[in-house]
Amino acid sequence: MEHRHLGRTGLRVSRLGLGTLTWGRDTGERDAADQLKSFWEAGGSLVDTADVYADGGAEYLLGRLIEDLVPRSDLVIATKAGSVPDPDRRFDTSRGHLLAALDASLQRLGTDHVDLWQVHAYDAGTPMEETLHALDVAVSSGRARYVGVSNFCGWQLAKAASWQLAASGRTPLASTQMEYSLLQRGVEREVLPAAIDLGVGLLPSSPLGRGVLTGKYRNGTPADSRGGSAEMSAFVAPYLDETAALIVDALTIAADGLAVSPLQVALAWVRDRPGVTAPILGARNAAQLAAALSVEGLTLPEEICLALDDVSAPLHRYPDHDWTTL
Repeated sequence: MEHRHLGRTGLRVSRLGLGTLTWGRDTGERDAADQLKSFWEAGGSLVDTADVYADGGAEYLLGRLIEDLVPRSDLVIATKAGSVPDPDRRFDTSRGHLLAALDASLQRLGTDHVDLWQVHAYDAGTPMEETLHALDVAVSSGRARYVGVSNFCGWQLAKAASWQLAASGRTPLASTQMEYSLLQRGVEREVLPAAIDLGVGLLPSSPLGRGVLTGKYRNGTPADSRGGSAEMSAFVAPYLDETAALIVDALTIAADGLAVSPLQVALAWVRDRPGVTAPILGARNAAQLAAALSVEGLTLPEEICLALDDVSAPLHRYPDHDWTTL
């Protein structure tokens, strides 16, 4: 698998990442082991997790598999901290919470450092300088090699990245993780331009539009899909409207013309967008992951990209549009 630099850093990662959102919850140890082994054998290195996935179960499971299945040195382990299971406060990015969470993550992962440590979300209740100082401490103490953020809007990312670049001794942000796909192109408005300008690599989550871009929902909702489950149906529902259906139809036409699957076309489109380093793949089993990994040899023709760009283009007006013509 081809590797890319993460943002404006020396860290190289595989251009597809393996996500572990369902590990320890819907994905058991055997399926997780099959996924990790398949990913590693395909040349993948970037494995993304978080301290709140399965209440720490995903990190614990990944740690066990690293010990028994895949060499630690072959992987770029990325985890996140800052989300809390508290109805009164969803996020806590105070220095104390973040550093304690990092220590707990390292213990579950069975390693003395993570390659990429990310703030899971913006916390309006904590000064950003305090949050970012925790990232500096993590790097200076050797507990993290690189740092990033997740779910920061445009101004939040720009402020954080600029602060880290403003003085020597601060650790520049390497990455931002955001949802990005043919069905969700909101990052193109402000987040992606800021990331490109400031040298921050984008790690798209849900690159297949929460599974909708595979085409599996064109003729109804499969009972064994996320959309058919009581726990995840609300997660998928926003992408089952008429606009999404038109995009999926166009995607299917493009896939048929190229003799590949809609999944491959959708994934190749987002993987090769400007500013993108590595989409994060979430799969229930090794067979689903293998289907996604098969995109490695596919590069979309320019005319296909332009057609997909056109059919999925979000409506951006002021201030993105030339307001003098309005």
